[in-house]
Amino acid sequence: MPAHARTARGGAAVIAVATRAGVAAIAFVALAAGCGVPPELRDPPGSVVPSPKTAPPTASPPPVASDLPPTTGPSATPTFGEATAVPCQGQPSAAQVMALLRNTSGMLPRGETATVRAGTPVCAGTWQYSEIVVSNRDPLLVVTRGAPGALTLVTAGTNVCNIPVRTSAPAGIRVVACEAGQAPGNV
Repeated sequence: MPAHARTARGGAAVIAVATRAGVAAIAFVALAAGCGVPPELRDPPGSVVPSPKTAPPTASPPPVASDLPPTTGPSATPTFGEATAVPCQGQPSAAQVMALLRNTSGMLPRGETATVRAGTPVCAGTWQYSEIVVSNRDPLLVVTRGAPGALTLVTAGTNVCNIPVRTSAPAGIRVVACEAGQAPGNV
């Protein structure tokens, strides 16, 4: 066999081996890319993942009363932490919750004697939870949200641990609302 034929045949073999290796490498990369992050290395649902765009928080002194915006006036909306429900301190008042219920068709008729149970309403975030004592009836549990002057009724009844409360309410409201009545499906 002439020398140039052996070189051509040897070169073709090298090209074939290189092509197979390249195809195998591409197949490996494509398969590995589709795998994603293993389950044990994924962040659990609901965990906070830091954004790479934000700088870490720097320590700053706590604000003093003169640094805080004014909280008086008709447009002021009180802010409460979300983890624990705390007394609303009149923001909203028991009278505002009662007025909302009386203005909502069929919830609490105007002639019905009712009082807001002591210790309620309680607030977490912009949500509120109240218990209304009505003569000769089970207590009326009420979940509202929004600013004191513009309350929105989320739900009311003898069991207020429904889907909107369980999925959207702050943790503090979920705890009091779902412990007050039996959650649907948990018999």
